[in-house]
Amino acid sequence: MRLEIITPDTTLFEADNVHLVQVPGIDGSFEVMDHHAPLISVLKKGAVKVLIRGDQPKFFEIEGGVIEVLQNKVLILAE
Repeated sequence: MRLEIITPDTTLFEADNVHLVQVPGIDGSFEVMDHHAPLISVLKKGAVKVLIRGDQPKFFEIEGGVIEVLQNKVLILAE
């Protein structure tokens, strides 16, 4: 699936071969995998974990934001 992590200042991360994204939801951490159902949710301060096939996990600290999952694309608008 495609992942974009965007802040007001810059694009933190973009990739097309993401297998899993774990995010800090306001009601607890949750994961998004390939072909996840459409979703919009609010995020709190914490780490976003990104798993790419054949690579080490990547971590990004955010101060909060919003996640949108639609048509196998994940967009994180982070603070």
